[in-house]
Amino acid sequence: MTAEPIILSSSRLGAEPADHEAQPEAHACACGHEDIEKIVLDSRTIPHAIRHATIFGALGAIQPGFALDLIASHNPLPLLGQLESTRPGQFLISYLENGPETWTIRLTRAN
Repeated sequence: MTAEPIILSSSRLGAEPADHEAQPEAHACACGHEDIEKIVLDSRTIPHAIRHATIFGALGAIQPGFALDLIASHNPLPLLGQLESTRPGQFLISYLENGPETWTIRLTRAN
């Protein structure tokens, strides 16, 4: 049994690719945005069932030296504990706002 190569195409399933179709190039964003060193994520708007997964996904996309400002309706100590146990030393944590109704924590990617 031999493995067949997979060919990616924008054509419909089962249609033969056109000769003019080129291989996809590396993503080059043309949306006009600028890379910023700080991103704000308001966790209060994320459904509870996917909140931690969403936050960890966002943190995984941050490059070293960049930060995510997390806004929460409570002190996110369980999340911070989970972050330290799964990614020890990867993020510097500083409180920008410390309740009683809103907490804002800056998570800066260290390495």
